[in-house]
Amino acid sequence: MWQAEVRVDLDAIRANVSRLRSGTTAELMAVVKADGYGHGMLPAARAALDAGADWLGVCTLDEALTLRRAGVTAPVLAWLLAPGLPLHEGVTAGVDLAAASLPQLDEMIEASRLAGRPARLHLKIDTGLSRGGATVADWPALLDAAAKAQADGLIEVVGVWSHFVYADMPGHPTTDRQLAVFHEGLAMVERAGLRPRWRHLANSAATLTRPDTHFDLVRPGLAIYGLSPVAGETYGLKPAMTARARVMLTKRVPAGTGVSYGHTYTTPADANLAVVPLGYADGVPRHASNSGPVQLAGKRRTISGRVCMDQFVLDCGDDPVADGDVATLFGSGVDGEPTADDWAEAVGTINYEIVTRFGGTRVPRVYDGVTQ
Repeated sequence: MWQAEVRVDLDAIRANVSRLRSGTTAELMAVVKADGYGHGMLPAARAALDAGADWLGVCTLDEALTLRRAGVTAPVLAWLLAPGLPLHEGVTAGVDLAAASLPQLDEMIEASRLAGRPARLHLKIDTGLSRGGATVADWPALLDAAAKAQADGLIEVVGVWSHFVYADMPGHPTTDRQLAVFHEGLAMVERAGLRPRWRHLANSAATLTRPDTHFDLVRPGLAIYGLSPVAGETYGLKPAMTARARVMLTKRVPAGTGVSYGHTYTTPADANLAVVPLGYADGVPRHASNSGPVQLAGKRRTISGRVCMDQFVLDCGDDPVADGDVATLFGSGVDGEPTADDWAEAVGTINYEIVTRFGGTRVPRVYDGVTQ
């Protein structure tokens, strides 16, 4: 008998990747960073590859090497690389790496020497996010240095890329401005004598809404897990994660009973309370106190009082509830249960954060749609 679980539908991931694949002529990189947005990096990666993904994208070197150690041979790009990492291990494992500055390029060159083979690099230009990527002012120097290192046989520049700011708001003028900067950056790449095979810019939102940004490769992340990056639109995607737990304890209390720490909730009438064994140690946001939606005994209810480390309470009024009943925090919504979008709205965040919070906790993940 299980107490709490995160259920992941791998067939949903496959269907979502197929849906995205059908909407582009570009190659598709399934982004499986952050433990597959909480869904499990390895199962999500394998499901995405089953459905036709060409690449996998991760942030860290450790994530990339974990994929390789698990026997994944598909192309992998890792792009969040702090100074001093053993990048030669990535080069040896055939992992593509991202560089956005001269110091990063120097580290890639040294890694190539240690590995005894050229590093495959994706050079990143900052088109407006002001996060990773070389500024337009620094871009020519990076390109010249990379071209020289490539001519010397030390590296191979296989990609050029950037990342959008507002693609989740279709029609925002910043997206067009970034696209123009990217085109300018590509022209500089050509003038530097570099001919990268892959140019990539489109995240989930742009993959779904801006085919003019697809170039040679698209990089959907959130969408492969069935969540939409654009508010109010689903694009035929199917959410893959369900989070639920069995009620640990029920009790009848009188009107005016304070509930949970600080008594921020008081029962307005005599009520049946249900104690659910999930808390902020399991991924439930503490700021879901008095706001998080949960389906129990056929009705949507709201968390009553503060979310604790290990549990929260639901006021079920006069509705009959029993120990062992299943409380569903979120799922696909097909059976009327809340979705990750509902939770995001309730606690003032984004659906990305809701599902990612449930990765790496003590709650076991259970997989449907596993293939042998």
